[in-house]
Amino acid sequence: MSDPFDVGDRLKKLRLSAGLSQRQLAQYAGVPHGQISMIETNRSSPSVASLRKILGGMGMSMGEFFEPETHAPGQVFFGPEALSDLTSQLGAEASKLTLKQVGNAKDHGLQILREHYAPGADTGETMLSHPANEGGIVLSGELEVTVGPQTQTLRAGDSYLFDSRQPHRFRNISDKPAEVVSACTPPYL
Repeated sequence: MSDPFDVGDRLKKLRLSAGLSQRQLAQYAGVPHGQISMIETNRSSPSVASLRKILGGMGMSMGEFFEPETHAPGQVFFGPEALSDLTSQLGAEASKLTLKQVGNAKDHGLQILREHYAPGADTGETMLSHPANEGGIVLSGELEVTVGPQTQTLRAGDSYLFDSRQPHRFRNISDKPAEVVSACTPPYL
């Protein structure tokens, strides 16, 4: 059995290798300095949105953060076991949301995700916003999607497509899991 992934230690090592202080990274990422310290000392587990914002301050994706080794160049097909898990290491609350990526999104300029939202899962109170376009299809369950001032509960077969610069959020407010397949270009996570 492998050692558990240490989010705080990994963040600290990457920050130091980039030659950044906690304050500099916080400034580049637009987050409070204390948040970096709390994560690096494992006193706080970041939400998906928070970690993505912090990694953005170093020009790094979540895929690179969790799986620095890329898939074989030219790899075309991926079984379920070959998907890169971008979220399971973020702690108990974040584990309600699982994002698994197909291949190396950065190399292809396209991120394809299989998303699982347990009941109560939420991308976070801080709305996501990034320069991209994204869309997805709900395969099962229900998912509340907020894009700008619009909020709608999507059910199996429903889909969404929007400019990701608009603040957005995904939540499962039902008592059953929701499964989604989504795509984002350019890659965000």
